[in-house]
This record gives sequence, C-alpha cells and structure tokens, in this order.
Amino acid sequence: MVIDAHQHFWQYDPVRDAWIDDSMQVIRRDFFPEHLEPVLAANGVHGCVAVQADQSENETAFLLGLADKHPFIKGVVGWTDLRDPHLRDRLAAYAAHPKLKGFRHIVQGEPDVNFLLGDDFCHGIAALAEFGFSYDILVYPKQLAATAAFVQKFPDHRLVIDHLAKPDFKTGELDEWAAYMRRIAQAPNVYCKLSGLVTEADWQHWQQEHFEPFLDVVLECFGPNRLMFGSDWPVCLLAAEYAQVKNIVTTYISKLSTAEQNNIMGGNAISFYHL
Repeated sequence: MVIDAHQHFWQYDPVRDAWIDDSMQVIRRDFFPEHLEPVLAANGVHGCVAVQADQSENETAFLLGLADKHPFIKGVVGWTDLRDPHLRDRLAAYAAHPKLKGFRHIVQGEPDVNFLLGDDFCHGIAALAEFGFSYDILVYPKQLAATAAFVQKFPDHRLVIDHLAKPDFKTGELDEWAAYMRRIAQAPNVYCKLSGLVTEADWQHWQQEHFEPFLDVVLECFGPNRLMFGSDWPVCLLAAEYAQVKNIVTTYISKLSTAEQNNIMGGNAISFYHL
C-alpha cells in the first residue's frame, strides 16, 4: 500500500493563513479531500496522513472531521498546546479518536532556537508518549543542535523529522546539516520524511540532482526502514505537480530492493503511525 505520509487541508482564511504570501497565489484557495482524492488515485497512492497547518485545536477538530468522512485519510497529526498544564486531560479526550495518530508544533516558527528543550514543552512530549501519540518535528537546520539533544530525552517515543529539516537545496551546502542529521539518526526511534523538497528549492529551476546529495545522507543514516514518502500537498504546488514530487522520491529509491521501496512508499508510515 502506498501512503502519502504528509499533506494538508485547509479552508483558506487570509488572516489565519497570512503565511501564504503574494508569492504563493497558487495555494491561496481551499484544499479539501475532494481535491486530493482524484490526485492520489491518478498517482497510485492509496491513502494519506493529514498534518496540521494551523496551531489551534479547531484545526485538529477540522482534520478529524474530514478523516471521519473520507476513508482514504488514514491518520491525522493534530495540534494541541503541549505546554498546557492540563494537557493530560486534553489527550485523554483525544485518545477516543482512532484516526488521531500524533501531534505537531510549528517549532520552525519559534524565535528561540532551543524551544524544543523547554521544560514545559518536554513535559508535554512525555505526556504524548503516555497516550501512544507520535510527534512530528518541524524545524529549520539552525534548530538541529537542539533537536539532537531533544531526541536523546525521548529514546522510546516515536519521533519523525519533517521535510529533512529543510536543508538548503538552493546552495547545496550540506555539511553542518548532515553532521546533525547523522547524530539524530543514531536514535533508532527517530524517522525522517522525504517531503517538502521542492518548496525549499528554487521553485522555477529545481532539478532531481539538487536533492540527491541530501537524500544520500538520510538514506545512509536512517536507512530504508525509517524513511517515509510525503508530498507536502498542496504546498508542493508552489514548485511542482504531485506526480513530479512523487517521482523525485521513486526515481531516487529505484536502486533499492522492492521491499525497501515499498517500506519507504508506505510500509514505514503504516508502522510509525499505526495506520
């Protein structure tokens, strides 16, 4: 089964979604399951994981509502305030939703590069583990030192790095990023998503070879059993169509065994998110 481990839905709101600036006109509209389902079918993808794009519990409820109505949405990664002292009460309520698989915070938007290491935030992550929820790590390379320390705090928790931690595909500079990714990957409970590639590249002029040195690093250090394909649809539409995004990954992993390719294209997501 082929699973897209990372995509989004939204009903566009110009105030809430102010991050979608004038350069992103193509995604300044609604994106619902009825828009994605035929795209997945055309690309041989059987299901997806819907990931939060807005930091509100309304967003989590919105995604769960969509997942309840559309069987192809296999899981949801939502948002809740992980620093809330009453978090465990919230998680106990969320545990009743079988399609809610984990949570994410937009750490890349936090001004403190050590945000992940805050005591209140780490207490929240520990609570997620108690309820069986995974955590998606969304960071920039400048936050990878903190990320490396963070994953050491949670050796038994299911953690996944979104978008390869957004390295600089435009310049091709990868040494410092690669050193941190290798350190992080030493923790066997940490996975990495092959997602968000084209949006961190030159939108108009990206090429397959721009990504391959970075993909080489994560394949080497995470291995084929801890990597997952994700489209980052509809954000990917800024730079590529869905088929192009999928093809970047399938072309790269074509050198691997069939079993390894199947794991990256779906099996690992099924295992990690308990789909």
